[in-house]
Amino acid sequence: MLGATGRMGRALLTALDETPALVLSGASASAHSRWLGQDVAAAHGTQPRGVAVSAAPSDAVRYARVAIDFSLPAATSANLAACAAVRCGLVIGTTGHDVSAREHIAAAAQHIPIVMAPNMSLGINLLLKLTQLAAQTLDESYDIEVFEAHHRHKKDAPSGTALALGRAAASGRGVTLDQVSEHQRHGIAPRRTGSIGFSVFRGGDVVGDHTVSFAGLGERIEITHRASDRLAFARGALQAAQWLAGRDPGLYSMQDVLGLE
Repeated sequence: MLGATGRMGRALLTALDETPALVLSGASASAHSRWLGQDVAAAHGTQPRGVAVSAAPSDAVRYARVAIDFSLPAATSANLAACAAVRCGLVIGTTGHDVSAREHIAAAAQHIPIVMAPNMSLGINLLLKLTQLAAQTLDESYDIEVFEAHHRHKKDAPSGTALALGRAAASGRGVTLDQVSEHQRHGIAPRRTGSIGFSVFRGGDVVGDHTVSFAGLGERIEITHRASDRLAFARGALQAAQWLAGRDPGLYSMQDVLGLE
């Protein structure tokens, strides 16, 4: 587990208890974490696991077949290097990577298998497929809007999942998201035909809500996914880890894991 002391760390520990076939072999956290050297369970107030938290990802993955990364984009480079050094597969659930980081991930995938997804839940990945299908079926007389809501501490906006939904809609219409996305509206802002808009809410402890709206004249189609527990993401990440073990090097998605491609 890379980024083991964060919100997803606790969810992963709980999900591991449901998956006896998997064993936790290492854990890492930020070099500034107060949990360094302590049992990973101490950060979450659960029973000891016999795995100490290290600041070095290389220590965390030393005996692993697959690592799961829910840290921060700034840690991705070191996590990739650690996994590549021991030929350990990597599941990346971290979002907010810039172009350079995504290029680095693609390069590393030539040497190790990587599953990268902005959201690990089954429901969201089904929503991605439905969004692509709806956009492919409905013409530009239907305006597309992606709404997302998360807790007040989330750093990136729009969320990685919202952007993935936008890309799915754009793909359905045979365009790229960069060509049609609209992220800001202020003052006089009539809608551009064929655009895909984004609306962002941050507040409270919202785990994650996403809605894609297709608004036509006289009707509106909305597809919604609401996450009420981070366990949905943790279970998906563990499913991805099991699927990834022993795979050839390459960059895979949750669509591959779930057979939705």
